[in-house]
Amino acid sequence: MIPFGSAMARALMAASLVLAPLAAARAAGALAIGACGAYGFAFDFAVDQVARNAALRKCEGDCKVVAAVSRNCAAFAIDVKNMCGSYGFATAARLGPAQNHALRQCYLHGGKDCVLRAFVCDAKG
Repeated sequence: MIPFGSAMARALMAASLVLAPLAAARAAGALAIGACGAYGFAFDFAVDQVARNAALRKCEGDCKVVAAVSRNCAAFAIDVKNMCGSYGFATAARLGPAQNHALRQCYLHGGKDCVLRAFVCDAKG
């Protein structure tokens, strides 16, 4: 007879082995940006490359993926007085720090009236 504590520990171990891959299965995302405030984002994809492609498809013009979103958040800020000028982007474990850092980057690059243009968090983050 197996003591209750050992049986419970084994059951929890088995459950974690089954559920861990499910939790990690859809944790890929991306933020793409282009000229003059263009952006596209994708989140909760199963594969990083699929998320990158989806973000690029949503972005109008000549865009590039600038941030991976995998169990975290990303933010994109632009200068609204000159949308084709200064911008900033950032990733962080939580949304607030990502937004603050993106705004800071926009101001550091010469922006005068920086605002958040887009932000996204992977639901698994």
